[in-house]
Amino acid sequence: MVLASLLQSCVQLLVLPAHVFTYLGLWDSFYKKVFPYIMAQMAPAYNHKVYKQKQALFSNLRTFAGPSGRLTLLEIGTGTGTNFQFYPPGCRLTCTDPNPNFSKFLLRSLSENRHLQLERSVVASGEDLHQIPDGSMDVVVSTLVLCSVSSVRKVLAEVLRVLRRGGAFYFLEHVAADHSSWTYFWQKVFDPLWKCFGDGCSLSRETQKELEKTNFSELNLKHIYVTPYWIPSSPHIIGYAVK
Repeated sequence: MVLASLLQSCVQLLVLPAHVFTYLGLWDSFYKKVFPYIMAQMAPAYNHKVYKQKQALFSNLRTFAGPSGRLTLLEIGTGTGTNFQFYPPGCRLTCTDPNPNFSKFLLRSLSENRHLQLERSVVASGEDLHQIPDGSMDVVVSTLVLCSVSSVRKVLAEVLRVLRRGGAFYFLEHVAADHSSWTYFWQKVFDPLWKCFGDGCSLSRETQKELEKTNFSELNLKHIYVTPYWIPSSPHIIGYAVK
C-alpha cells in the first residue's frame, strides 16, 4: 500500500485549500449551505440506478407496522427525501438530518409524496437522537448515511434504542471493497478528496462489521455493486436488521 499512501498524499495536497478554510472556520459553514444543492442534483440519478433494489428492499415495510396497522418510521439523514416514494401510504414519518439547509428540499419532496404523514422533522445527528423516545419506532431507515457519521457504533446504538421490540432497521450503504482489490486501492487513494467534498463521507468504511457486532436478533444483508462498476463507491451493502 506504499503506492496508495503516496497517491493519497498527492490528493491531500489538492484539497489543502479546503483544509485551510476548515482551520479558519470558513469551510463548514459554506459547504453546509452548498451541499444540499449538490445532493438535489445527484440524488435523482443515483435513485434511478438503485430503483429496483430500493423497491425490493422496502417492499415488506408494512409487515413491521404496529398494532394500529399504521407504520411509524424514522429516517436518519433524510437529506432531500429521495426515499419517500418507496414508503407505504399513511406512513407516519419522522425525519432527522444534522444539516438544516436540507429543509427546503425536504418540503419539496413531501409535497410530491402526499401519501405520507410527516410527524416531526428534527435537526439532529444520528449519534444523538435524544428527541426521539425509546421504543417509539416500528422502522428506522438509513441510506448513504453511515458512511459519513462520526461513529457508526453510536448511531446503531441509537437505532436500537428508538426501535420497538420486533422493529427493523433498513439500510443501503456504500462500503469498503475487498482489501486485495484495485477498487479498495483507489478507495484509499481518493478518500481525502471524497471526505472533503462529500461532507465527511468515507469510501473505505466497513459498515457491515459494525452491523454484525450490533445486538440485532436477525440480520439480512447482501453485497451489491452499483454502476458504473469502476468507481470507488460501487460496492454497497443492502438489507434490514430486526431488533
